[in-house]
Amino acid sequence: MNKVLLASLALIAAPARAQDQDLGERPPAEGAVVETEEEGLSGSVSFEGNLEDLGIAIPAFATDRDASTPANTGGTGALGLAMAQVITNDLKNNGLFKPTGPDALPRPAYAEITAPNYATWGSRGADMLIQGYVRAQGDGRLAVGCYLYDTKLGTQLARQGWLVGASEWRRAAHKCADLVYSRLSGESPFFDSRIAYIAETGPKDKRIKRLAIMDSDGANHRFITSGRATALTPRYSPDYKKLSYLSYVDGNPRIYVYDIGTGRQTLVTQSRNPTFAPRWSPDGRHLLYSMAVAGNTDIYRVPAGGGESVRLTNGPGIDIGGSYNPDGSRIVFESDRSGSQQCYVMDANGGNQRRISFGGGRCATPEWSPRGDQIAFTRIAGDFNVAVMSPSGQNIRVLTRGWQDEAPTWAPNGRIIQFFRSSRGARGEAQLWQVDLTGRNERRLDTPVGASDPAWGPVLP
Repeated sequence: MNKVLLASLALIAAPARAQDQDLGERPPAEGAVVETEEEGLSGSVSFEGNLEDLGIAIPAFATDRDASTPANTGGTGALGLAMAQVITNDLKNNGLFKPTGPDALPRPAYAEITAPNYATWGSRGADMLIQGYVRAQGDGRLAVGCYLYDTKLGTQLARQGWLVGASEWRRAAHKCADLVYSRLSGESPFFDSRIAYIAETGPKDKRIKRLAIMDSDGANHRFITSGRATALTPRYSPDYKKLSYLSYVDGNPRIYVYDIGTGRQTLVTQSRNPTFAPRWSPDGRHLLYSMAVAGNTDIYRVPAGGGESVRLTNGPGIDIGGSYNPDGSRIVFESDRSGSQQCYVMDANGGNQRRISFGGGRCATPEWSPRGDQIAFTRIAGDFNVAVMSPSGQNIRVLTRGWQDEAPTWAPNGRIIQFFRSSRGARGEAQLWQVDLTGRNERRLDTPVGASDPAWGPVLP
């Protein structure tokens, strides 16, 4: 994944002037997003009620002329409509907002983007207005501007601009949604991120499991592995450049690291012993994994590039998993050493191991929040459900009520959890779902085939 390139252009200050500017810089590599202005948030917000009652209007983005683009979008006019729809879906699907999208709204003229008619939009019930533009550049890139207005105060709350490759237009839309989400909620963004998961096809007893990745909203889906070998438990590296996963070739487990930019794979470790759940350290230097030797399963740490493994647990029973807290000083894991499957924490070197789950039922697949304030886990008490607790094991809250909900993974902002839900019956199909920390806003994330073992990556650079 290419690093973000920052520029100092004031591209979005006024669309009428910006179209004549000489951008004067080399096009970025594919996948890069150039920010054309990075402006701090300013101005107060007139709305003081619940965010779900906030009226947000998102008309189609304007364009100075309907120009063709290298992407198969039908020109900048059609692209402006598609971008507004992506932003609408982002804000609506997280459960916090109920925006009105472009299909129900008039399209503003290009000159209105920096000079909205506040009275007109206010009369439509819009407390907030998201406007923008998309313009084709001479080098094949797209210039995209995003503006957030408070219609009651008649003021601009935030604005941002980007230069993107034509095939990366959805990233600009996600970044616009991130800008609005952060400004109105006060939370960190998460829409411009990607999800890895295991794509499942075939009957339950002969299931083919492939590694796949997609955008946070399910778009730009692609398969990474062919399915000839079973793939399991993917995780993004902290810098978003790589994926770790477990692969079974000829029945023998191997941990690989896949370089997303080059497509190259590195074998980290292999064994004839059962191996489970590789997980990255926050600095990207190591991977945790579990391995069963002579009937005893322990947690190990290995350099991400391969090398000698270090055993961190060494006791009777089954110790599985391992998820670091954000600063890398502690690890949460699951173990049956007490007689049932429960969650424990230990220091990063394996010391100071102690049980934290005592709330009834069993505790499995713990995952530390990127904010460090909570641990998500699979609570097994008859059914399998997703729950959260504090790092001390207190304040347990069950968020889902499905039959078999498991393997939680956190959004980059630590406020939404993704998991997979298996259906009853002989087929036992799995699907990806999301839930926020209130437990009230669940939604299914569409995938081309069955899906399990989700892994949410950090916000894209």
